[in-house]
Amino acid sequence: MLSKCYNDKLIECGTDEAGRGCLAGPVTAAAIILPEDFELPLLNDSKKISEKIREKLKPLIIEQAISYSVTHIEPSIIDEINILNASILAMQESILKLNPEPEHIIVDGNRFKPLKKIPYTTIIKGDSKFMSIAAASVLAKTYRDAYMDKIHEEFPMYNWKQNKGYPTKEHREAIRKYGTTKYHRMTFRLLPEQFILDI
Repeated sequence: MLSKCYNDKLIECGTDEAGRGCLAGPVTAAAIILPEDFELPLLNDSKKISEKIREKLKPLIIEQAISYSVTHIEPSIIDEINILNASILAMQESILKLNPEPEHIIVDGNRFKPLKKIPYTTIIKGDSKFMSIAAASVLAKTYRDAYMDKIHEEFPMYNWKQNKGYPTKEHREAIRKYGTTKYHRMTFRLLPEQFILDI
């Protein structure tokens, strides 16, 4: 059973990201403010529910949200600032787009950086504990999946429609065969044998 909120006296937003462990595509975050009477029985951590249910929940979450926002951070920026900083940046940028501005932020995981002096709480496995984080996790995942489906059309040989950029055996075989694209994260270990570069 998911809790409604962490602090019921303040305007609270939940935030989460998707695509952190991928070899290709953006890291995507969502932030959301939910109404007090929000209810969605099937809602849970996006990793625990099927793609079909996530797609069903997405419009229901959007419809009921007071405010929500989604941000993609591209691979070139991930390579520049690293995946942890890119994940935090995606969450921060999503929060900045919310209206009204939240008075408290709850974040999935254990890492975040101060944003405009807004108090925040990091919660490990927050997406399976709080409704707003679970809702943000579903939005981040579904928006990122849609992005990967779109870029799949450009480079179908990597089958991103299926693997969404994660390091599957098939994805790595395609990298070995066709090389990398502008959507690949060059600072990631794209192939298992990529230990040392000959310089």
